[in-house]
Amino acid sequence: MFRNIRFYRLGAAWPDSEESLSKNLEKAGFKPCGPLTERSSGFVAVSPDAGELLARRVNGADLLRLRSQSRVLPHAAINEELESRVEAYRDRMQEAPSAREKRRLKAEARDELMPKALLKSDRIWGFVDIKEKILGIDTAQDVAAQRFLRRLQASIDGLSIGPLQFTQAVDELLSGIFFGDAPSQFAVGRECRMQDMADASSIVRWSDFDLTDPTIRNHVANGMRLTHLAIEYDNVMSCVLDQNGVISKLRFIGMDDDNDDRNDPVARLDAEFVLLTATLRRLLGDLKKALGGFAE
Repeated sequence: MFRNIRFYRLGAAWPDSEESLSKNLEKAGFKPCGPLTERSSGFVAVSPDAGELLARRVNGADLLRLRSQSRVLPHAAINEELESRVEAYRDRMQEAPSAREKRRLKAEARDELMPKALLKSDRIWGFVDIKEKILGIDTAQDVAAQRFLRRLQASIDGLSIGPLQFTQAVDELLSGIFFGDAPSQFAVGRECRMQDMADASSIVRWSDFDLTDPTIRNHVANGMRLTHLAIEYDNVMSCVLDQNGVISKLRFIGMDDDNDDRNDPVARLDAEFVLLTATLRRLLGDLKKALGGFAE
């Protein structure tokens, strides 16, 4: 299900039922791209097998799904069509088009090609822990997360959303885990990324290495800063945690991703969601304790 988590804190009241939330999300429901629309985003049902509601509430958390559709129109295709139009203009007017006329021709070429462009869609999971008012979005890209946030705020009046931050810097905990000086729930994995404090462009990546090797540890001991670290949490979940508290490469230890219960996909969806949210609640509780609480 989720492979990445960007955490946010919610302000204002949250809808008190699955049905009420779904009704709100309909304000920002998905609509396909029109002939001249480059991108369209909106909420969709979490699963075709789970009914038409745009949210699913399980174990005190709401599961959401945003669909974004875009038209694939390469710049090269527009430029090639523009060349033909510029050549036709020269033949007709016996002179090269002005810069203004060339911009008009380009816009004209784009508008004619756009309805013929191929469509592609991507879907982003999101969840809300109702009691804690924590939002998690499954994307590695900030631009996609911002798209999700805009549509969510468009559906719920007065909803304020801000990044989840801790009192202490996350990279302090990363260093503690790296050197074996952290709560026992956190164990170091086999991947990390480091940055030179004096030169932000100087980055070292280690993948599938024993990070307890003194050669690797000396880089941090001698002044490099950990920005990403693979961890195993409570022998249940592995992931990469970065200096901003963003999770990537999330995986539950011992789970077979290919195990698909075709007889009851909704039950499998609910079970995976319960496992995800229960584990993340514990993880955030331990992060909060280790980093001095949430920043106000």
